[in-house]
Amino acid sequence: MTERLVPYQPLDLQEPADLVAAIRQRRGGQFINLDRMLLHSAPFATGWNAFLGEVRNNLGLDPKLRELGMCGVAILNRAEYEFIHHAPVFLSAGGTEEQVKAMRQIGSSPMSAGLFSQLEEDAIELTIQMTRSIEVDSALMKRLQSALGNSHLVELVGVIATYNMVSRFLVALQVTPEH
Repeated sequence: MTERLVPYQPLDLQEPADLVAAIRQRRGGQFINLDRMLLHSAPFATGWNAFLGEVRNNLGLDPKLRELGMCGVAILNRAEYEFIHHAPVFLSAGGTEEQVKAMRQIGSSPMSAGLFSQLEEDAIELTIQMTRSIEVDSALMKRLQSALGNSHLVELVGVIATYNMVSRFLVALQVTPEH
C-alpha cells in the first residue's frame, strides 16, 4: 500500500474538546477513521457531524431505503469503507444478506428479479442515475414521488447526494476500514 498523504488524527485526540466530545457522543464513545480524517479541519468536522447526524438519525424516510441509497452510492463510487459501515445498518433496517450480496452488483449487472420491491428497484435506479449521470429520468421521479410523497422523495434524493459527497471524500483521502 502506498503511504497515506494525509495521516489520521490520533485516536486519543482531545482538542478541540467540544467538537471531539460531540463526535464521540454521536459515535457511542469511539472515533472511526472518517472522524480522524475530518478532524484535520474543525469547521469541516463540526458541519459534517451535525449534518450527517441529521441525515443518519432524523429523517422520516424509511431507514431501509435510506441505507439502500447509501450502500448503492458506496458500490458505484468504489467506497468500500462506506459499504462496510452501512450494509449492517441496512440489514438491521430489514434488508437481507441476499440483498446485500446483490447490491455489490449495482450498476454492473441486472438485479435478480423479485429480490427488491418495485420501490426499492426505483430507489436503486435513482441512485445509479444521480451518481453516474447526475440527471434523472422524469418518469422515474414521478413514480418515486407517487410512492413516497414530496418530503420522503426530497430526503431520498438528499441521502443519495450526501453520500456521493461522503464517498468522494473517503476515496480521495484513502480512508480505510478500522481494524
